[in-house]
Amino acid sequence: MGNRLSQIATRTGDDGTTGLSDGSRVPKDHLRVQAMGDVDELNSNLGVLLAEPLPADVRDLLVVIQHELFNLGGELSWPGGSLLKDAAVLRLDEALAHYNEHLPRLKEFILPAGTRSAAIAHVCRTVARRAERAVITLAAHESIHAAPRQYLNRLSDLLFVLARVLNRANLDGLGGDDVYWQSERMKQLDAAEN
Repeated sequence: MGNRLSQIATRTGDDGTTGLSDGSRVPKDHLRVQAMGDVDELNSNLGVLLAEPLPADVRDLLVVIQHELFNLGGELSWPGGSLLKDAAVLRLDEALAHYNEHLPRLKEFILPAGTRSAAIAHVCRTVARRAERAVITLAAHESIHAAPRQYLNRLSDLLFVLARVLNRANLDGLGGDDVYWQSERMKQLDAAEN
């Protein structure tokens, strides 16, 4: 990896470029930089989620995920490099199976709502999907290992499941269940307006 930052304001990006871990420079709107930015945004949103009251096991898992996302971002900043381990994808698969096992089956679509922590988990889920799309776009132009794409795909699924878990944990007293999409209610509202 590149040198550790000793100062933040280096002014080297004033020309619209940024440095990668291999020492090369690319435009700040380069597909690689966009993917790195989406992963960074996801990690930052997880930081917001971690500021909420959470079950201890969920908190511990999210902290591990933050470190793995940092590795993923590092891998994206290092053309040809590999930092994210296959074990990280497996860990998400195991967490998905564990948390999903205790949830009731969905019979209807749910809205990204409920407790504050669940709603933030849904925001993280959507950012994970965007990061996944950015990595897929980058992979169409440059060689990228499979693990980053797989990790982001599993993580977005896990965040959906964790949002449901957090609604049931109801640590803020404002949730308790999923918020279901009410297609019939919408039909009634439309009928009343006509």
